[in-house]
Amino acid sequence: MRFVFTKLFYALLAVGFVPLSLSWGRPILRWVALTYDLALIAFAIFDAANSKLPVRVRIDRHFGGRFAVGAETEVRVEIANHLPRDISLIIKDEYPPQMKLSSVREARLDIDAQTSAALVYSLTPPKRGRFEFGLVAVRYLSRWRLVWTQTRVGTPVTVKVYPNMRRAHEAELRALGARSFVAARRKSQWRGEGRDFESMRDYVRGDEMRHISWTATARRGKLVTRQYQMERDQTILIALDAGRLMTARIENETKLDSAVHAALALMSAAARAGDNAGLLVFGRRVQAYLPPKRGAEHLDAALEALHAVEPEMIEPSYSRAFEFIAANSRRRSLVVVLTDLVDEEGSRELLTSLKLLRPRHLPLVVTIADRDLKAVVRETPQDERELFKQSVAEEIIHLRERALRLVEAQGGLALDVTAAALAPKLLETYLRVKERGLL
Repeated sequence: MRFVFTKLFYALLAVGFVPLSLSWGRPILRWVALTYDLALIAFAIFDAANSKLPVRVRIDRHFGGRFAVGAETEVRVEIANHLPRDISLIIKDEYPPQMKLSSVREARLDIDAQTSAALVYSLTPPKRGRFEFGLVAVRYLSRWRLVWTQTRVGTPVTVKVYPNMRRAHEAELRALGARSFVAARRKSQWRGEGRDFESMRDYVRGDEMRHISWTATARRGKLVTRQYQMERDQTILIALDAGRLMTARIENETKLDSAVHAALALMSAAARAGDNAGLLVFGRRVQAYLPPKRGAEHLDAALEALHAVEPEMIEPSYSRAFEFIAANSRRRSLVVVLTDLVDEEGSRELLTSLKLLRPRHLPLVVTIADRDLKAVVRETPQDERELFKQSVAEEIIHLRERALRLVEAQGGLALDVTAAALAPKLLETYLRVKERGLL
């Protein structure tokens, strides 16, 4: 049993000092003061022991929505008083200490009979994963109002923190601009050099000669060109490396975090374009797999699969991942490999394993740099340390460029970007692949 004395108790205790102050030469008053104080303390302990939080006072915790990285989410502790009398409570919620608290999570509430009140505060999760809320600490005024009795109610609750879909949508809008399906309220189509015939129109300067319909031109007596729309219902498969190099931190997040949000942005853009997108997370082994689909439920499944993914401190196995893709994806797909390369051994395994995807699939290897290494090389070194740093940067650039050129030599596509530019560049490349009809 835990309790603290109220102001009323201390006021009554102060009354006991009155006879004590008059006890000079009157020993009996000392005994009166001592008896009074001991009786008051005994009454307070008895009051605390016999004052329980009424069953008809319900305390429940609710969340304002799904927790997402970097997004402020409201937490609401509701207290419903179904008693015929007023109650006074002090509420303090036990939230995950890893989350950032942006308001007060403790309050005193005086709740009238047959009414309710709430403690509302906000939390911002710093990363993906699972976090635990503890019990709700409650101090309630005892029956005789001599003590605040403390108890803990509820049960611990584990919440999932998901990747931030708003961040993914913002990256999609930045990359695709007016071509994004979000930017127009009406149904629209991305036009390009796809292979699905759409309509005929008059020839305008700059149109490809190979698109001219000579039969229609002969009938109309003027040049007529075929207009195509980008093919829909194509397949995108995103292979997400969760190996050692993806543990590197860039500002407040790992490379894997950047790759996760870029993957979600690509899946969202693919769904809007009418394409099916799948997801594969691999380290030494395949950790998660979502077959290519589209729709809101599929994006929710991707969020569920990615919320607790953490990089391993071990080299990834590209061969196992690509063998899995070859065995489970029979339809020609754009296979986007989000990874990083800094040494020759990792590059060699990746290049060797790419043969498992070609020629059925079109691989796009995307390497994520810690920062703009070319900018480091361009700077004039001021001392030996900076000179050494530049030489290391040049070697890494050389290894990455050589590996990516070899990817292109095998018929794949390659992209080397910083984490900040990852999502926009990836979406632009995806759109270019569709416009050119490479699938």
